[in-house]
Formats: sequence, structure tokens, C-alpha cells
Amino acid sequence: MNTEPDRRRSPRADGLPRTEPMSPMQVRQNAAAKRMLRRLVQGENPPTAPLSIVDRLVGSPYANPMIQVGGVDASARKTIDFALKLAESMFRYGAGALEVETSIIAITAALGLKNIEVDITNQSVALNYAPKDQTPITLLRVVRSWTNNYAGLAQVHQLVTDIVAGGVGREEAVRRLEDITRSAKPFPRWMVTVAFGVFAAVFVGVLGGGVGASMVAFVSNMLVSLLARRLGRWRTPDFFITAACSFLVTIIALLLWRFGTPLGVQIAPAIVVVGGILLLLPTGRLVSSVQDAINGFPVTAAGRFLSTLLTFGAVVAGIAVGFVVGQLTGSEPIDVTKTFPPAYDLWVVVILTAVAVIMIGITEQTSSKLLLPTAAVGVVGYLVLIACDAFGLGSRFAPALAAVVIGLLARVVALRMGAPQLVVAVPASLVLLPGLAIFRSMYVLTIEETEILIGAAGMLNAGAIVLGVAGGVVLGDTLARPLTRSLASNELRRARRR
Repeated sequence: MNTEPDRRRSPRADGLPRTEPMSPMQVRQNAAAKRMLRRLVQGENPPTAPLSIVDRLVGSPYANPMIQVGGVDASARKTIDFALKLAESMFRYGAGALEVETSIIAITAALGLKNIEVDITNQSVALNYAPKDQTPITLLRVVRSWTNNYAGLAQVHQLVTDIVAGGVGREEAVRRLEDITRSAKPFPRWMVTVAFGVFAAVFVGVLGGGVGASMVAFVSNMLVSLLARRLGRWRTPDFFITAACSFLVTIIALLLWRFGTPLGVQIAPAIVVVGGILLLLPTGRLVSSVQDAINGFPVTAAGRFLSTLLTFGAVVAGIAVGFVVGQLTGSEPIDVTKTFPPAYDLWVVVILTAVAVIMIGITEQTSSKLLLPTAAVGVVGYLVLIACDAFGLGSRFAPALAAVVIGLLARVVALRMGAPQLVVAVPASLVLLPGLAIFRSMYVLTIEETEILIGAAGMLNAGAIVLGVAGGVVLGDTLARPLTRSLASNELRRARRR
């Protein structure tokens, strides 16, 4: 008798049920599930992998530069010197940190330099070139002066585009940059002075002032422009120049309110002062600082914010001193709650807005071919502002929404015209700033001592509107980037054909 146990029928010693082997289909499904789980819990790249510096060009007009090869590293120092000089020129003309960084990365990549690192602060640009097994090169350029020259900024933008397209070598690029920095501005000084006065006159009309108020604003702002030029020749700091200009505008308006005009007509000083201080406000610097803060340049943004705050403080200080002097002359109290109904029909106001934006462009030395497109963008933004007010969106949200529209349209128009977005956005958005709110708040803070909290709240409200406008311009630029990729690529293709 066979006493060997039946292995096929006896239960397993560990008490677990016997499992059948997986079929080939189940093996493939299990492997696919593992791969999906791995993708869910692990990124595409290791978390410590460095970001390629050329990836910073994504979303900019200089994406996918054409690399020029052949003996470039032998003259790397000349390429770095050129890049630093170009960056300095862009900063002097008012460009933002992101635009300067992308321009440097684009031209160094296009000219064949690898292993480049860029560091940008408020007034300096540092480049480090460290190729493998070679002596590194580190150069620093400090920006010590600023000027209004949007036409020059647009020309530098076009130069970078041509370099990235592969149609311009380094020697020609150096020559073209020298021509840009040495060429005269598009408009002479006398025209800028007249434009300063014309802007104040027509913007007073937009706010509801009549012909008399516009004439007073024109004359006072001509004097302000002449005063600023004289103080600049004496190398007076910008803070005191701005304070003196805002004081002059305020005291002229208060004296005319006190003694009357030669024609015997009293003109509300608030509307005259507003037309004078808008061009003193650092709109371009504020937009650049907000843009730098959003795009990840905190040091540059902090420096520009401080400079902007000082300029606003100078405007406020000049107005305050003007109120004190006006009170000493026996000036009557001003009804700061007074509103100004429209003095002209809507179509006239639209024309005045377009003229005001053109005058701003002249004072900022914008290229003549950009004046009419910029005016069109400003008119659209102003109409959006009127529509938002009609729908009751509030005094803070309406300018911000209009600024978003201006920022979006400015990027489209600027790329079509071969210029950076800032050149179009800043002049077009200046008409959105709350000049009346600043004037009323400063009057309450300076004269009506019992209403200090109301004046402080008004200044905070004005500051919120200004920041909302600046943030709206940057948001509009960001929203327009996916819509303008074809424009940037078309611009590069046109440059390559040249």
C-alpha cells in the first residue's frame, strides 16, 4: 500500500490559497499601471535639475534664436561688452528687467555664447561667462542716468530682433547700437515743451473744464516745463525738480482762484492742477516696477518702487506747500467735493483724449510712426473706462479693467510695429490715473486738519487706483502673450528675409 501523501490534493502548509500565474495581458496591464503611477508621483525632470537659461525666452519675442557658430568663443569678451552696453541702453530708456534679461540671453545665444549667467538689479547688470576648462569672465555695468527716449528703446528692440533672426553679426550690431545711442531724439526740446502744455490743456477739457481752464493749464504747464529744464541744467535732484513743478502748478491755480483771471472768470483750481501733475507722475517707472515684481525681480522692483514712491512724495509735497502759501495769501476755501460735468460731447472728448495721448508720446520721445497707434489704444482704453463707470463697476475696478485692455492691445500693436509693449502702454494708460483724487486728498490733509482720516483714506484710494492701473497693464501684456506668438515669429521671419 502506497503511504506517500497526495501532493496535488493536500493543502499548503502556510494556509494561503494557491495563486494562478498572470497571463501576458495582465502583465502588460500591471506594467502600464506602474508607469502611470510613476508619472503621477514624479515630475518629468528631477527636482534639482537646472533650468536652461534659454528657456527664459519662452513667451518673449525672441524665442528660438538662430545660433551663429564659428569661432565665437575666441571673441567672447567683445560679445559680452556689446551685451552689457545694449542692456545699459535699454535700462536708460525705461525698459523693464525681464525685457533686458531676455534681450541679453537672446543676443548672447544667437552670437554663439553658452554658459552665460545674467544678474540684474535696479541699476546694474552683471554677466558671468564660465565655459568649461577655461578662465571665466565676469563683467558689471552700472546705469547712472535715465532719459525719455521710447524711440531709442524701440530701435534697440528691433536690433535684438534682427540679431536673433540671424541677419546681423556682432560687428554690424555694435555699429548699429552706436548709431542708436548717438542719434538725436525724434522731437526737439521746444516741441516737447509745447506738447507738455497742449496735453494739460486738452486733458482739462476731457475732465470737464472749459476753454478758460484749458488756457490756464496750457500756460502754467509751459512754465513748469521751462522750470524743470532750468533746474535740470543746475543738476538739481529729481525729487526737488518734481516738487518745484507741482508747487508752481498749484500756486498758479490758487492765485488765479484768489484774484481771478484777466478776463474776470474764476476757474476751479482742482481741474487746473490735475492737468499739470499727471505728466509729473512716474507712470512708466511704476509699470516697470510692478512688472519686475510679478516677473520675479524683487530687488529691481524694490528699487524702482522706492524711486516711484519718492516721486509721488515730491508731487504731494509740492501740492502741500502750494496750499500753505495759498492760504497765507488769503485764498478762499476750496470745495473739493465739487464734480465737473462734461463740457463737450462724447465725440469731442474722444478726439481730445487722442490728442492728449499723442502729446504724451511726444514728451516721452516716442517714434512718430507709433503716435497714432498709441492714440488709438488710449482711446479704446478710455471708452472702456467710460463703459465701466456706466455699469457701476466702481472707481477702482474700472481703471484697472481699462488698463488690462490697454496692456493687451499695446502688446499686439507694439509687436506689429516692431517695438516693446511698454512704449505703447505707458502713454495710453496715463489718462486713467486719478489726478483729482490726489488733489482732493492733499487739500484735506493740508488745510482741513479735522479731516485728516478722510484725506489719508483718499490718498490710499488713489494709490490703489494707480497700482491697479499698473497691474492691469502688466496683466494685459501677460494675457496677450499666447495671442501674439505668431506676431513674434512673423517679426523674426521678416528680419531673416532682410
